[in-house]
Amino acid sequence: MRLKVLLSLVASLSVLAPVAALAQDPTGQTEDVIVDQGVIRPYPIAVLPFAGQNGTELASVIRGDLRRSGFFDPLDPNSFIETGLSLANRPNFPQWTSVGAQAVLYGSVTPRPDGRNDFGFRLYDPYRQCQLAAYQFTATPEQWRRIAHKIADVVYGRMTGEQGLFDSRVIFVAESGTQLNRVSRLAIMDQDGYLPVFLTQGDEVIMSPRFSVSNPDEITYVALGKDYSRIYLYNLTTGRRESLGEFDGQVLAPRFSNDGSKVAFSIIRGGNTDIYVMDLGTRQLSRLTSDPGIDTSPSFSPDGSQIVFNSDRSGTPRLYVMRSDGSGQRAISRGGGVYTAPAWSPTGNLIAFTKQGGGRFSTGIMNVDGSGERLLSSSYFEEGPSWAPNGRYVMFARQTRAGDTRLWTVDLSGRVVAQSGYDGRGSDPAWSPLLDEQPAGLGVTQGADSCPT
Repeated sequence: MRLKVLLSLVASLSVLAPVAALAQDPTGQTEDVIVDQGVIRPYPIAVLPFAGQNGTELASVIRGDLRRSGFFDPLDPNSFIETGLSLANRPNFPQWTSVGAQAVLYGSVTPRPDGRNDFGFRLYDPYRQCQLAAYQFTATPEQWRRIAHKIADVVYGRMTGEQGLFDSRVIFVAESGTQLNRVSRLAIMDQDGYLPVFLTQGDEVIMSPRFSVSNPDEITYVALGKDYSRIYLYNLTTGRRESLGEFDGQVLAPRFSNDGSKVAFSIIRGGNTDIYVMDLGTRQLSRLTSDPGIDTSPSFSPDGSQIVFNSDRSGTPRLYVMRSDGSGQRAISRGGGVYTAPAWSPTGNLIAFTKQGGGRFSTGIMNVDGSGERLLSSSYFEEGPSWAPNGRYVMFARQTRAGDTRLWTVDLSGRVVAQSGYDGRGSDPAWSPLLDEQPAGLGVTQGADSCPT
């Protein structure tokens, strides 16, 4: 981990059928959850086991997603009075208010003649006795876990007013071996840690994997061999790996522009480290910085007009912003300490970073002009923040004094800090965007029995 810090300083499933509404739903906002002010008490929600194939497991995945968000407190199914709800029925509202449920989610999995399943569900407010949402997904039986994440996204979005994050994946560096003989492999998993898959064999040192925002099937990363450092493009569907070419110097910290047309990265050359950008269509390379200091870790703004980066040109590593052509370079970090690993939020209004100071490492955020700095998490050692697709959570790597490195997440309030679902050692996490755009039929429409605005 410390080697990578020094180097950084010197340096799916897309076959879901369209979603059809089971019933008409509201467009009105509710005031059940106030996201911007955080939530002191998580929202009690009852998630019943779904009827049909994998229905119990599907409900369990939904509960896990909602619980980890920090906004929801899924109730124990053993406390439910009413069971066996079908999509044709409304809940017995007093039985749900009596157990403290402020929302009730239930559904069913129904086989189709073509071999696929219909995954239908309803979400009710038992206090106002009205329906919040009802939908149906159609997918293969094997896709039940992804459908669970998509249902959790619907619930999260309906109750918070924000985009969900659960139908996404994480790439990271899986670590094994000892500190002196560490083996690193490129790996990918669902955002909840399920089904980690290793993409490389462990014969190279893997660093800085990153997703393409425009195409979650495309990633880039650095591979270090005995006598080379290369930036690769890797297609997760085909398994095709392509080098960006051979460079005179060591390459570091690649990151896509949001439209996927460019990759920015650093090259250590002649004792100097500068930022370059490559046009992936023409393979033309442009140099963006030429300061004698160490310029590295570039991250594009969502609109592609600016880049935040890390530089020690002032004597101490700080965060700088420049236009995407390299002009207008200016410092934005204002506090003491060492700033590294900036990452521009997908919402465009915040920048996450790693900060070292006071004998500890912290994960923090600031406004894009450097104001409003807040530290969300601090520990013996942590680094490498990556944003969830909705810009509400940050994943990072945290290391203990004994050298054990794990993946953690924190929300923007700093209240929800937890180890990720992956139970192995890992570093350099990168969160994907949502795996596909929500189908048009997923939109919420107003209905006669829907909750009032």
